[in-house]
Amino acid sequence: MPRSSVTVPFALALALVAGLTACGGDDVHGKPGAAGVGDPYFPKMGNGGYDVTHYGLTLSYDPRGKRLTGTAEITARATQDLSAFHLDLLGMRVSGVTVEGREAGWSRAGQELTVRPHDDLDKGETFSATVRYSGTPRTITDADGSEEGWLRTADGALGLGEPTGSMAWFPGDHHPSDKATYDVRITVPKGLQAVSNGELTSEETRNGRTTYAWHTPQPMASYVATLAIGRYDVTRSTAKNGLPVYVAVDPTQKQASKKVLGQLPEVVDWEQYNFGPYPFPSTGAIVDRPDDAGYALETQTRPVFPGAPGTVILVHELAHQWFGDSVTPKSWRDMWLNEGFATYAEWLWKEDHGGDSAEEIFDALYKGDYYEPVDSDEIWAFPPADPPGPAQISDPPVYYRGAMVIHKIRQLVGDDTFYDIVQGWTATHRHANADTADFTAYVEKAAPDKDFSGIWKDWLYGKGRPAHP
Repeated sequence: MPRSSVTVPFALALALVAGLTACGGDDVHGKPGAAGVGDPYFPKMGNGGYDVTHYGLTLSYDPRGKRLTGTAEITARATQDLSAFHLDLLGMRVSGVTVEGREAGWSRAGQELTVRPHDDLDKGETFSATVRYSGTPRTITDADGSEEGWLRTADGALGLGEPTGSMAWFPGDHHPSDKATYDVRITVPKGLQAVSNGELTSEETRNGRTTYAWHTPQPMASYVATLAIGRYDVTRSTAKNGLPVYVAVDPTQKQASKKVLGQLPEVVDWEQYNFGPYPFPSTGAIVDRPDDAGYALETQTRPVFPGAPGTVILVHELAHQWFGDSVTPKSWRDMWLNEGFATYAEWLWKEDHGGDSAEEIFDALYKGDYYEPVDSDEIWAFPPADPPGPAQISDPPVYYRGAMVIHKIRQLVGDDTFYDIVQGWTATHRHANADTADFTAYVEKAAPDKDFSGIWKDWLYGKGRPAHP
């Protein structure tokens, strides 16, 4: 079926109402949901009119043919009366769509899959939509030149989604403001592993193919969903507090990764002491080859690393389980809440483990003689809470100057109140979304006797290099 076609028997009805709805007459009371949520950097990402509560993905991948076949069962709640709604899906061939078990009309335009249910959906109604699709998933080149989406590896593939890549391998509401639970069933040739987020609930081999079932019971933004297919050495262990640890390592990286990955339980325990209880039922890591991806990513419960990680990057990506994965930004403008806190976690780890103190790192960055290869001028290029465009949301000001904002708060309130703020913030917004305004309001309420206006004005939103005594 051509991507631009709609399913019968509704084509005639669609034409009669100018393609806005699959039904006509007096029963029409809804309107189409918006094709995008108006994110300041990615306005076409996400969709209006509904909220996804669960994704059930049944997938099959053939690395030799590079072909992915999928069925996505999406459970959602309508937030308005809907005659049609959109899903983000880039590429792939759609073979059919149903809503509430009935064939639905659908059409394609760019990354938008427009679905027109047989009957309008009422505001507040919970509904299910099923999309059947297949094809060769795309690799997406971001505005900053990095690659995401579906990355082919030497022995399989790797699905990475920050900021827009998940739409390359499953349809959905791909904006961080809409989190959902997940079940992923993925079938691959026998001898390969398929690793995703959450907990492995079953593994079964039949007729030369193995099916892995993964369950994520906590809400997850699609940009931290992952799927890694290939040959891995898998290690299962338990952290001190009983937390299950699942680590999958490409055999070529096993020896180089062994020492640092052995520290994973210790890192999680240290981060729980500083940031509050670990927000998920399991933890772990995926280590692929250095050429498989150009960056590490904080995929939920199981961060991905391109090659053997160092301790500091392990600390960073695991800190994201609190900052980004559990407490997720409402829009991509709030990226500094993810990266500023994760970078500051690196500073705290060094401070607690015989390295420079956070104060010394802050001062070195401010003076421009920090030992890491960071251009001092880049740090002050723009305010961390206001990147100039999508190509800059992962630039140094978001990370380093974001961390400097966190340190200025600590300087002002002292350690006891600072850690109360951090742990209270992760508890208050656990498994939810928050933005910069939420954060500044929370900090001010937690320390009402302190004046934060200078920090917000000069360090968070100010242009250039602030004055610092």
